[in-house]
Amino acid sequence: MFQSEKIIIADDHPLFRQALTLMISAHFSDIDVLEAEDVHDLERSLAEHQDVGLLLLDLNIPGAQGFNTLITMRERYPQMAVVVVSGYEEKDIITKAIDHGAVGFIPKSTDVPQMLAALEIILAGGLWTPNLEENKNNLPISEIGKKIASLTNQQNRILKMFSDGLLNKQIASQLSLSEATVKSHASSIFLKLGVKSRTQAVIMLNQNNHQSFSASLE
Repeated sequence: MFQSEKIIIADDHPLFRQALTLMISAHFSDIDVLEAEDVHDLERSLAEHQDVGLLLLDLNIPGAQGFNTLITMRERYPQMAVVVVSGYEEKDIITKAIDHGAVGFIPKSTDVPQMLAALEIILAGGLWTPNLEENKNNLPISEIGKKIASLTNQQNRILKMFSDGLLNKQIASQLSLSEATVKSHASSIFLKLGVKSRTQAVIMLNQNNHQSFSASLE
C-alpha cells in the first residue's frame, strides 16, 4: 500500500468522477478520494494536499497536452504514483503511458470488478495494464529467473526503478549517473531480458516476483 491513503481523480466528466469515487470509497473504506476537473484544479488540489499517494489521470482533461501532464506530475511529485484512466485502449498509447512513468493504465470500458482488481494490484505496489496477461512472457520460472539473474546489481536497481515508475532523469539523479548512462543500462536490460520496452521488462520482473512468491508458498 502507498504511504498516503489519498487518491485524486482528475477527469472532466462529473458523472464518471462520481461513479469512480463511489466505487473506490465503497471498496476501500480507509482511502480518501479527491476530485479535479481540469489541470488547474488538479494543480490546486495537489498544492493543498501534498500527501496524495495516487493520481487517476485522464490524459484529455482540459488544460492537458497529451502525455505532458503525466510527465509533469511524475517530475513534480515523484512520491505520487500515477495511473492513466482513459477512453483510449490502443497498445501504443498504453506503452507510452508506462514508459512515461505511469504505474498503470485502466481503460474506461473496464468493468467494475476488473477495475477494482487493477486498483488493488496498483495500491499493493504492482503494475497493471489491460494487456498485461497477453504480454506476459510465458517462460518457465527457471528461464525467467535466469534472465533476471543475468542483470548486474546496477541494472537490477534500474529495473526496479522502472517498476516504481521513475523517469530516466529521476533515476540518473538518484544513482548519480548521466541520463545517457541510464539509457545505455536500459538497452542492456532489454537485450538480456529479450524484451523491447520498459513495459515488457517490468511485466517480466513482476511475473518473476509473483512466481517466486507463489513458489515460496508451495
